[in-house]
Formats: sequence, structure tokens, C-alpha cells
Amino acid sequence: MDDNLAINVGAALNQRGLKLITAESCTGGLIGDMLTDVPGSSEYFICGIVAYAYEAKMRLLGVPPGLLAQFGAVSRETVLEMARGARIALADEYPLDTLVSISVSGIAGPGGGMPEKPVGLVWIGMSTPDGDRAWRYVWDGNRRANKLYSAEQALRLLLDYLQNGLSEE
Repeated sequence: MDDNLAINVGAALNQRGLKLITAESCTGGLIGDMLTDVPGSSEYFICGIVAYAYEAKMRLLGVPPGLLAQFGAVSRETVLEMARGARIALADEYPLDTLVSISVSGIAGPGGGMPEKPVGLVWIGMSTPDGDRAWRYVWDGNRRANKLYSAEQALRLLLDYLQNGLSEE
């Protein structure tokens, strides 16, 4: 990993006066790990929620059961709800307009893929004061590589948002 990525994300969060929450599934806390490798990350990183199972996505992040039944955990709809739910979970403690969240759900492999949802499929979601957005990727690495690609891309997308605003879909 490019160590400067997490450092730059932290500097950009501080510069904008924003706090970050992560909602991770297939990355299993890897984004939070990368962020907390940076000294001083407690200034901008509030918490990471690892919601691997459907039940955790529903209870901890407020993802509606019907949405999971209709679209599955690895979907645009689910990562957007995960990201929104992460922001809302801490809105009583922090002003909502100071919170940004990033979410990841995917099929890291080597098993679990289907024709419409292959191994390596990952959705990354973001919820910000400026709106919400989701991105789809299909990685071709092994399990560890797919997790790493996903975590790094989530940080790149976050940095792009912090530097340039929320791009159009």
C-alpha cells in the first residue's frame, strides 16, 4: 500500500474539518487498519464498523432486510445504506454535516461467486454532507489482494471527494 494515501486522507479530512466512519464487510476492517497506522488518526477517524453478516448490516447499520433480500449484500443499494447508516449511527454525537462514511461489500473469493456476481466483485459506497455515491469494481486477485485493492480504492475515492467534491455518477 502507498502509505501516503492514508496520510493524505487524514490531512484532507482535518483540512475540511470532517470526521470519518467506515462500514466494512469484505475488507474486514482493513480500511480502519490502514487509517490507524497514521499517528494522529484519532483526530479524524471516529470508528469502523465491520458488518460481515446480514444481521450485523441490519442491526448496526440499519440496512433494511427487504433491501438485502431483493439486492443482496453485494450491491449498490446495500453499500449506500451501509454508508448512510454509519453516518446516522453517530449523528447524536457529531453534527451530521461533519461526518463522512465509506462502505465496502464484495466477494473477495476464492468461492462465493455467481455469474451475475463474480468473485472479485466489490461495491464501494460513500455518504457525505454533499450526497451519496457508489462505485462498482471487479478485481482479479486472490482473496487478500481483492481485499487490499478494495481498501486502497475506497481511500482513493475518499481522497478524491475531499479534494475535488462528489463527482457525478
